[in-house]
Amino acid sequence: MHPETHLTLHHTRAAELRAQAEAHRLAATHAKPAHDLRTRLGWTLVEVGLRLATPKPALSPSPSS
Repeated sequence: MHPETHLTLHHTRAAELRAQAEAHRLAATHAKPAHDLRTRLGWTLVEVGLRLATPKPALSPSPSS
């Protein structure tokens, strides 16, 4: 194999790896908001569940005048 052939293959593979890394970075950047939305929804459901599970205080009778 000639040195030029090896160098050409190296450059081609390096370009492929850079493209894959860039695609992965872009995919990870765009996936983050979905995770944030899922987290906020989860905590909202926890808050609603706690409100439903907590008994309401009994109303005291109002004093007669």
